[in-house]
Amino acid sequence: MTAPDSDAAAYVAAVILCYLELPDTPMSAGLQDHRQARRWHDKRIPLQLAESALLLASLRRLVRPADLPPLSPIRSLAYFQPVIDELLVHPMPDNYLEYLRLKLNRIAARSTPAQVQKTTFSDDR
Repeated sequence: MTAPDSDAAAYVAAVILCYLELPDTPMSAGLQDHRQARRWHDKRIPLQLAESALLLASLRRLVRPADLPPLSPIRSLAYFQPVIDELLVHPMPDNYLEYLRLKLNRIAARSTPAQVQKTTFSDDR
């Protein structure tokens, strides 16, 4: 395996891992999710930007007003493409990724397990 292939594989693995750890995402990634992550790598989307987009979109979903109808689960990594595009036009400050990680951890800690934790009884199987 050449170094570029190794870099791409590591990038895709990191994006997929981040994606699967989020609430409201599938228990496993499909072929299209892997292809989407590879497209981001090929477009030279920095890994930190991709992670920021995933966290930001997830946080936006979690902090929606409770009186709004619930959103359906995220079914694809492509769901995050508009946030990637947004962050390319309007970059976040350097330390914002760390803030997003802390914010998501705090919300997840005070949410009920059913709201953020995946179970073997997922609707996406």
